[in-house]
Amino acid sequence: MQSYQLFINVTKEINLKVGKLGKLGKFIFPVGSYVYTGSAKKNIDKRIKRHLSKKKKLHWHIDYLLNNDAVQIINTKKSQMTECNLNKKTKGTIIIDGFGSSDCNLSCKSHLKFKGN
Repeated sequence: MQSYQLFINVTKEINLKVGKLGKLGKFIFPVGSYVYTGSAKKNIDKRIKRHLSKKKKLHWHIDYLLNNDAVQIINTKKSQMTECNLNKKTKGTIIIDGFGSSDCNLSCKSHLKFKGN
C-alpha cells in the first residue's frame, strides 16, 4: 500500500459539513495551507487523479473539502511510508478531530493538518 499527501490551499474561510462528521455540525476551515495524508491499496495515481477532479461523488471526508471552489490542490507527493507514519511526521495543527482518520491504525487524531497562512 502506498501513501500520498495533498498540499492544499484554502483562499477564503469555509464553513462546511463533512460527510458523517457533519452530524457534529459544520466545521470552519480557515484561510491557509493544509496537508492531507491518504493511501491507496492499488493504483495510487488513479486515487490522486480522482482528488484533482471537481466532478465526483462525495465519498471521503477530503472530497467535501476539495469540492469547494475556494480550495485547490497545489501539489501532491507519493511515499512508500505507511499513511499513519507519514501523517505523524507531518507538522501542523489539527483543526478537525477524526478527519480522514476513521480507518487509522496508529490513533492519529486527524489526517488533515493546518499549516497556517
